[in-house]
Amino acid sequence: MSTEGFALFDTPLGHCGIAWGDRGLVGVLLPEHSLAQTRARMKRLYPQMHEMPPVPEAQAAITRITALLNGERDDLSDIALDMSEVPPFHQRVYEVARAIPPGRTLTYGEVAARIGEPGAARAVGQALGHNPFAPVVPCHRVLAVGARSGGFSAGGGVATKLRMLQIEGAQIGDAPGLFDGDGPLQQVRNSPDTLADKPRMGQQRK
Repeated sequence: MSTEGFALFDTPLGHCGIAWGDRGLVGVLLPEHSLAQTRARMKRLYPQMHEMPPVPEAQAAITRITALLNGERDDLSDIALDMSEVPPFHQRVYEVARAIPPGRTLTYGEVAARIGEPGAARAVGQALGHNPFAPVVPCHRVLAVGARSGGFSAGGGVATKLRMLQIEGAQIGDAPGLFDGDGPLQQVRNSPDTLADKPRMGQQRK
């Protein structure tokens, strides 16, 4: 990517934002309550950037993000992200999160174990709460113990998290319902293979 800027784009969830620089995407923003609010938040987050038509790499990411939010099963794990401003611990958390396929979930504790930090579930939650790349880094696929939804810092909060999981085919458990808050979720297990058997994904392009 030879320039930097940001753009807004429409999805089934509403208008999202995307920002890019020379080394990849620097941020993706899930919808605020309105297009104007999404634009205003992008300007606050990236005051040095101007809104402009997306460069080809950003447009390709927009197309794939929109497809994911339309129910297509694309894990987005090969989209280049610029994590130069992301703390090392957060980078490790995001790498594990990027390896979770659509329709599958892990708990905060399971992510902590996979980065070699058992007992760091709370720190994992904090790292995901500062995720600037959702849904390219799919923090919505990380749940609290007992397959409960946990928190979600993006616009719309937990309701947005649960809707994204529903779009991806995650089976919602018994009451409370989809938009009733911190309800149980049943993990989707599409095959007997575990995530530990899958190769790590989400390496940044050089």
